[in-house]
Amino acid sequence: MNRPTASPSPARTFVRDNTAVETPSLVPEIPLRLASKVMPLWHATEEEMEQLNIPPPYWAFAWAGGQALTRYLLDNPACVRGKRVLDFASGSGLSAIAAARCGAAHVTASEIDPLALAAIELNAELNGVSLELLGEDCLLQDGTDWNLLLAGDVCYEQPMAEQAFAWLRRQASAGAEVLMGDPGRSYLPADGLESVAVYRVPTNRELEDSEVRRTTVWRVLPDGEN
Repeated sequence: MNRPTASPSPARTFVRDNTAVETPSLVPEIPLRLASKVMPLWHATEEEMEQLNIPPPYWAFAWAGGQALTRYLLDNPACVRGKRVLDFASGSGLSAIAAARCGAAHVTASEIDPLALAAIELNAELNGVSLELLGEDCLLQDGTDWNLLLAGDVCYEQPMAEQAFAWLRRQASAGAEVLMGDPGRSYLPADGLESVAVYRVPTNRELEDSEVRRTTVWRVLPDGEN
């Protein structure tokens, strides 16, 4: 795999200064640079967000959907081995790292947030894997050559959920395998999904409304299949 160009040092420095190495509860095999406390990091990024027009630091937390999706990959490496993989809206890079460790032929982690890209790069280095970083909006692209797409926790906001799911279904219709992890977010589509696994994921009460979230790994079906 090709190593990405180094992230700008200010972004890498910011991530290092505001996170610590921890392991997600459901996937202790993969250490990540995460934020132990929500509010300090949220406040630290407010000025950065105003200056750089970047979203809140979702990349700094191991969300339930991403953890469940990653657990599924680690327990079923055959579904990844030899594949060209895209981890869409990769966040911390957790699922992308798992795909690389499971023997994917090539792994691309996509994010439009420059701090997230820095975090993914640092987390990949921490785990000794090589990822390609994509800082472009995948929703504007079609006709890619990925044959496995991963998406964790993309249904928390309505516009994002609708656009992302429509794009993921198009990829499934074009012949790609598409797996999505979701803990029952409000904007999870009612149709076009097939459950492949269910996990109980311990969560942070600063982030979620319960200490454990029942989280499903879904297969996204091609258009016309329900």
